[in-house]
Amino acid sequence: MSNTNTKRRLWRDIHVFDGLRTLPEPMAVITEGARVATLVAMREFDEGLAKGCHDMGRGGVMTPGLVDCHTHLVFGGSRADEFEARLEGVSYEEIARRGGGILSTVTATREASEDELLELARPRLEALIADGVTTVEIKSGYGLTVEDELKMLRVARRLGEVLPVRVVTTLLGAHALPPEFKDDSDGYIDLICQEMIPAAAKEGLADAVDVFCEKIAFSVAQCERVFEAAEAHGLPIKAHAEQLSNLGGTAMAARHGALSADHIEYLDEAGIAAMRKAGSVAVILPGAFHTLRETQQPPIAALREAGVPMAVATDANPGSSPLFMPTLMLNLACTLFRLTPQEALAGMTAHGATALGLNGEGRIREGAAADLCVWNIDTPAALAYAVQPGRLRQRLFQGELTHAV
Repeated sequence: MSNTNTKRRLWRDIHVFDGLRTLPEPMAVITEGARVATLVAMREFDEGLAKGCHDMGRGGVMTPGLVDCHTHLVFGGSRADEFEARLEGVSYEEIARRGGGILSTVTATREASEDELLELARPRLEALIADGVTTVEIKSGYGLTVEDELKMLRVARRLGEVLPVRVVTTLLGAHALPPEFKDDSDGYIDLICQEMIPAAAKEGLADAVDVFCEKIAFSVAQCERVFEAAEAHGLPIKAHAEQLSNLGGTAMAARHGALSADHIEYLDEAGIAAMRKAGSVAVILPGAFHTLRETQQPPIAALREAGVPMAVATDANPGSSPLFMPTLMLNLACTLFRLTPQEALAGMTAHGATALGLNGEGRIREGAAADLCVWNIDTPAALAYAVQPGRLRQRLFQGELTHAV
C-alpha cells in the first residue's frame, strides 16, 4: 500500500477552481510539502515530473480549502428551546423576559469553563472541517466581561492547536450590552476600549476587533471609539453593519480601513463607494437571512457593479444561524441572493481569505499553500448546486492529508 504521507503528491486530469475562476481545461497538480509546486494543463504535463510522487488519483474537482470568515463557534448552552417556542407562537419579547435570547447564551458561556467550551465547540468545528474548511474565523462576543471574552479567545486558539485547521480570532466585545451595563452603554464601551482590547492585545489572543453597529446594539460613534482603540493596539477592524437598518456603520468602518463589513442587507450607495475605496470585503451571510426569514436582501448587483469583493460565510452561531455546513451557504448564496456559483465559491475561498487579512490565500497557484480540497463532483458549480454531504474526497491542510475516502 502506498504511503499517503509522502511529501510529493500528484493529481491528474482534474478540474481546478483556483479561488477566483475555473481553469479552462483539465489540469495536473503537484504539491511538495506545504506548497503547490506544479499547476499545468494536462496536455502539457511532463510525466517525468511524476517521479517520486504519490498518485492521488484522477478526475473530480479541486478547490482551495474553504475559508469560513465569519463564525461564532465558541459558546455555551443551546437555544433549541427558543426555536421551538417561537414556532409555537411565543414572541421574542416574551422569550427575552424569560431570560432567553443572546443573554441566555452569555449566561451559559460565562458559567462554562475553558475546557467545557472547548469540548462544546470542537464538534461544531469538526463539522466545518468535514465540509472542506481549512481556515476559520472565530469570534468572541458571548462573555461580555474582560475575563470571559479572553476565555473565549483562548478556546478559539486552542481549537487551532488540537484540530487541523487555521483559526483566526476576532474580539467581539461590542456584540451586545451586558446586564451589568444595561443603562450605561458608554460605560461598557469604556471597558472595551480601556481594558478588554489592551488585555487581548497583550496576550496576543485577537487577530482583529469587530463590533455590532445597529440600533439594538451600539451606535456609529460608539463603534468608532472601539475602532480607534483597536488601531492604537495595531489590530485590524471589521463590522457587523447594516443588517437591520442603515446607520452608516459600513461607511465609517471603511474610513478606518475595515477588512470587511458583514451582513449589510441595508447597505446604501455611499457605503458601497466607501468599501470600494477602502478595499473592504462585503461578507454575505445567507444563513442568518434564511433563519430569521428576512426579506431585505444585500445589494448584490450594486456590489458586483462597483467591484467590491463578496465573501460568503456560515455565521455559525446559536441564535440566528445555527448552521454548520459551509457548502449549504454556497447554495443559499446562489438561491437567495443570486450570486453565481463561481462568485459564491470565490466568496468562500479567495475573498473569504481577504476578509481575514490573508491576502493571496485561498488560491491554487504555484507557490501557494497546499490547503486543498478534492471533491467527487464533475464541475465546481455542482458544489453550490446540490446540498449533499459526503462529496469531499480528499482534504489537505498545510500539505498534510487529513481526509481521504
